[in-house]
Order: sequence, then C-alpha cells, then structure tokens
Amino acid sequence: MTSNGRLKISGGRGVKAAFLAGALTLALGTGTAFAYWATNGSGSGSAATGDMQTVTVDALVPGDTPTSMLIPGGTADVVLRVTNPNPYPVQVYSVMGDGPVTADTAHPACTTTGVTFAGSPGPLSPSVSIPANSTALVTLPGAAGMDATSQPACQGATFHLPVTLAVRK
Repeated sequence: MTSNGRLKISGGRGVKAAFLAGALTLALGTGTAFAYWATNGSGSGSAATGDMQTVTVDALVPGDTPTSMLIPGGTADVVLRVTNPNPYPVQVYSVMGDGPVTADTAHPACTTTGVTFAGSPGPLSPSVSIPANSTALVTLPGAAGMDATSQPACQGATFHLPVTLAVRK
C-alpha cells in the first residue's frame, strides 16, 4: 500500500492481463449461470378421448347350445353371445337381469315361467374378456333357476332372459 492509501499493483502487463482474464471469466460465468436458470420454454400438447362403442348381447344362434337343461327346482347355465365392436378388448364386469323372463314363441301357453336369473352385480369371477372386434360366448354357470310355479306348458321351451352388461376397457 502506498502512503496515500492506494493499493499499488506492480508487475506490469502480466498482472493486468491476469486480472482482466479473471474478471472476464467471472462475468461470463455469471452470465451463463443466469442464462441457465432464467431460460423459458413453451410448447403444446394434445390428447383425445374416444367413446366406447356399445357392446351387445345377442340371442343364441344354432350351435350355441347350453350345456345344461333347466328343470323345475333346478338351475342351469346361462350362455350369452357378446359382441365387442371396439378396437380394443373389453372386460365383462357384471351381468344383471333387465326385465321379465319369457318363453319362446313356440310355447305361448307358458305364461308363468317360474324362471329367475341370478345376476352378478360385482366383478365376474373368473373375469371374462372379449377380444377386440369379435364375438364370444360367455357362460354363467347356474345363473338360471326354475321354481315349482312353472307351468307344464313351459316344458321344452327356450327362455329369453333380458340382461344388461357392464363392461370396462
């Protein structure tokens, strides 16, 4: 330090160059750090949802024969022909009755069928999946019952059980 209180740097150009280089590095480093933390960005994105097409239940066709027969006081399997028109598989979650059980048109005197449908309000067990764009038979073991009120005119009838399916993707 000099007598007038000023700091004296000696050494000539080398010291001045080093000092300037250090100051420049510090300034550039601060600018880079500021640029790193202060950057902004923007962009856009999009998504779309699709609607599930209606999964249908159709009457059985010849060849879709149930494996058990319904008799008064007994139960039998219910077989459903389920069509999935969607481009992805669906899981049949539940099957519930949706109206009165009726006999086929060949048995018009069968007005009291005595037939009930034991639906499945919760998840089917085992679970049933219907592949994309396909039709499959779904068997519900013992889901139809017939009590003693069934009329003799119902013998040999095929019963129509209206049902509603709940399906999930």
